[in-house]
Amino acid sequence: MRVLVWLVEGSWEATIDGAAALVPEGAEVTLLYVVTGAAEEVVQGARAGLLGRHPPPPPDEPALGSISEEAAGELLGDARSRWGGAAEVAIRHGRIEREVVAAAGDADLLVLARRGEHRHPGPKSLGHATRFVLDHAPCAVLLVWP
Repeated sequence: MRVLVWLVEGSWEATIDGAAALVPEGAEVTLLYVVTGAAEEVVQGARAGLLGRHPPPPPDEPALGSISEEAAGELLGDARSRWGGAAEVAIRHGRIEREVVAAAGDADLLVLARRGEHRHPGPKSLGHATRFVLDHAPCAVLLVWP
């Protein structure tokens, strides 16, 4: 069984714990994080708005893409440690919902978490990307509570 575990900030721990409790032992597990590039767009827009149309970045500024990539790698490293078993890691870039659905194409099970608390179930416990993934997933989906 191939299992894809989609991780996002704020709920990745619950996603890992839910998957660990319910995924059969011996499953091939991949931990997925999607880098959107939104932070880079905000910084570039702010620089353009404050400093003119296309100012060059300061020479000592690290590439913004590498910062997001490094943060994703750290989150996946922490997630792999929390998982405790063998797990592959994958970083994808682009629109979150599209990338998760595409990555799930080779999986038998997709594990993801809803947001919010048990006391407040309902449509707002699913974000836009999560709703899209649920509607378009090409495999079975396990939805866990954070």
